[in-house]
Amino acid sequence: MKTVDRVFGWLLFLGGIGHGLGCLKAYGHSPELLLWSECATLAGWLLAGLNLLRAGRPTDRALGWVSFVGCLGWVVVTLAFGRLIENMLDFRALINLILALALAAFSLRTALGTITQIELPRPVEQG
Repeated sequence: MKTVDRVFGWLLFLGGIGHGLGCLKAYGHSPELLLWSECATLAGWLLAGLNLLRAGRPTDRALGWVSFVGCLGWVVVTLAFGRLIENMLDFRALINLILALALAAFSLRTALGTITQIELPRPVEQG
């Protein structure tokens, strides 16, 4: 499951690269729109990085909660984008929604501490 978790994180990062290049092509003539569009690219990269960090620290519950809330925010953004373009089944909206929901599930699992933690053996008491 750890590998699947990381794959989703890297897919979100790669999607950010595609978004950034697409924004440059679409809004290169409009610096204001380009700036805000590239801010969304940065947000996606930060969320991907947060999830990749969380995947490597499966017992960090605080990081799990931060990542979970970020993923829920990304779900809201993708749903809003789908409604704005009036096509909830658009590939861009749909793939980001799937990635965000999967990463939210992995993040919640980390946040709730449901991953088995390694316990060190306790010393045997003498006497």
